[in-house]
Amino acid sequence: MTSQRYRIAGMDCAAEIEALRQTVGRLPGVGDLDFNLLDGTMKVVGDGTRPGTEQVLEAVRRAGLEAQPCGSDERPGHGTPPAGAAWWRRRGAILCLASGGLLLAGLVTHAWLHGSLLHALLGLGTDGAHRFPALSRFCYAAAAVAGCWTILPRAWAALRRARPDMNLLMTLAVAGAMGIGEWFEAATVAFLFACSLLLESWSVERARRAVRALLQAAPRTARCRDPRDGQVRDVPVDEVAVGTLVLVRPGERLPLDGRVTQGTTRIDQSPITGEPLPVPKEPGDEVWAGTINGDGAFEFRAACPAADTTLGRIIRMVEESRARRAPAEQWVERFARVYTPLMMLLALLVAILPPLLAGGSWSRWFYEALVLLVIACPCALVISTPVSITAALAAAARMGVLIKGGAYLETAARLKLIALDKTGTVTRGRPAVRQVVPLDDHSETDVLAIAAALETHSDHPLALAIARHAAAAGVARPAADRFTLVAGKGAEGQIDGHRYWIGSHRLLHEKDLETPALHDRIEAFESQGETVVILGTGDHVCGLIALADTVRGNAAGAIADLRRAGIGRLVMLTGDHAVTARAVARQVGLDEFRSDLLPADKLQAIEALIRDAGPTAMIGDGINDAPALAAATLGIAMGAAGSDAAIETADIALMTDDLSRIPWLIRHARRAVRIIRQNLVLALGIKALFIALALLGLASLWMAIAADMGASLAVILNALRLLDPQHDASRPDDH
Repeated sequence: MTSQRYRIAGMDCAAEIEALRQTVGRLPGVGDLDFNLLDGTMKVVGDGTRPGTEQVLEAVRRAGLEAQPCGSDERPGHGTPPAGAAWWRRRGAILCLASGGLLLAGLVTHAWLHGSLLHALLGLGTDGAHRFPALSRFCYAAAAVAGCWTILPRAWAALRRARPDMNLLMTLAVAGAMGIGEWFEAATVAFLFACSLLLESWSVERARRAVRALLQAAPRTARCRDPRDGQVRDVPVDEVAVGTLVLVRPGERLPLDGRVTQGTTRIDQSPITGEPLPVPKEPGDEVWAGTINGDGAFEFRAACPAADTTLGRIIRMVEESRARRAPAEQWVERFARVYTPLMMLLALLVAILPPLLAGGSWSRWFYEALVLLVIACPCALVISTPVSITAALAAAARMGVLIKGGAYLETAARLKLIALDKTGTVTRGRPAVRQVVPLDDHSETDVLAIAAALETHSDHPLALAIARHAAAAGVARPAADRFTLVAGKGAEGQIDGHRYWIGSHRLLHEKDLETPALHDRIEAFESQGETVVILGTGDHVCGLIALADTVRGNAAGAIADLRRAGIGRLVMLTGDHAVTARAVARQVGLDEFRSDLLPADKLQAIEALIRDAGPTAMIGDGINDAPALAAATLGIAMGAAGSDAAIETADIALMTDDLSRIPWLIRHARRAVRIIRQNLVLALGIKALFIALALLGLASLWMAIAADMGASLAVILNALRLLDPQHDASRPDDH
């Protein structure tokens, strides 16, 4: 399959997208269309063949819009709008100002010739066109044409498709008003609608800028050291090979992902993780493209191509998030698709039934029908939801919370139960040695040295923890040979001619070396949530090593905050035994846990929780917990920065390991849903009020359009409040 992206000038809401589906989507060879409202682009996917560029451009023009192909090397989110797009926005502003100026000129000349501004506004004294002097009629007509100029192609396209939209409604209303001699109202409707379109374009552009700041975070070139001569040269990031040494000066943004090879510094990782404080970096530490270096110069080795960086994956996810529309957004589109033709039919009935059935004035009821057409414009309704969703997703991305679409945002707002994996979520996932207990005349150094020698060959987290502890204590490791693994239980090896074994409580049972005193001692450690590794030889136990995973410092606070946010049940799922699970749960304030779970058991546990409690979120590391994350109503991956699997598996990815982002997410999602509902009630309420006024003959054209523009302004400003991510950082209970 082949594809081509096009940048669309003037694509600001669902109405333009629907028009493009009706024209471009019906071209031969078009398999699918993918729209990115944030980036103002359309991707045409061919079903084996792709229509020619000229065919696509002509189809876009038939929809009343303008398009320009994107360059093959232009990365999504990094392109600049074409000259046509900039001109389109300037033309709209110029024509809107011209319409307003001509409307004012018509009003002034009308008032001057009649001698009274009130007389001019009310049109007292005569009927029809005769109450408007010729000069005033010319100014009003010119104002109407200027105000409708940008929507005329779209209105014509909607008429040809027999799919009425708000552009066609406004055009018919303005033409009808001029047809019955209501020149002032025709000009007013056109001017206010032009203002409404500018307002809509401004609101979408502001949301676009918020996301574009994320998408354009990485520089376009990297300062690379040439391995052949050691010289430093600026190289486009797309041409930097994996393994290249990249130099970063103080204050610069990092161009690629990699690992520090030389130098120390502190890096502001907020563009990726949302963390407010700089993080220290030293050789061996991972760094990410788009983050900002502090005061130290350093060097790192590129770990992946530019397209595969963490930032690149974030960009792709933010782009794709608009395709996963929220239920409220889908409902609005379905509603508008039915609502608009019904309003046109109602307007037609209002125009003809009263004169035919009750002998009413044709001119009066035709005017009321025009008022109804203006009221029917679904502009405020259609724009309110996508702007709210876009603003909410952009604010979350700035906090290091990547939401893969509006649908998942709404799901987060409905959660009543959250299941948390223990290792890597509630705890750090990195066990540490708590205590070394030497036995049978062995010293602590002996136990550590032998254990570290045996664990050298293992990559198990407990083995790595013992090796780290021995190294930190300065204990030298002897050489171990004839090493063998005991599957699922431990390991054995020979040191200085003696055979040693190391492993779990189960291995101790198999060696038949456990005494009642030793059993009680091991049970005491395990009752505190610690894991015990036993070291022994053929005839005795040499010592015990107690290890425990460390609970995250903010875990207890985050759990309490989730309860304050209205999450009624919090359940910890873990593969550890019940004693350890109970100790960790008690430490962080959880009163419900399920232990000894394999990945398949976690999946069954999630399915049972969903049946029992409804919408359920699963928080895990995105790799070991993949089945449970996929089965949950909402999958949330912790610490996804640098992890392909975590970003791909979960519905929401937290770029940092900060559990406090979860209660923030819940509050943010609920606030977004509240704002969407407020916008829908406001937009529909104003429509209902003015429909009633129109049917009673109490509404006028300019009143209707002024109310509609006021509704558009109110819902847009209300939606843009979501761009402030700090609003939900520490809120009182709001459930």
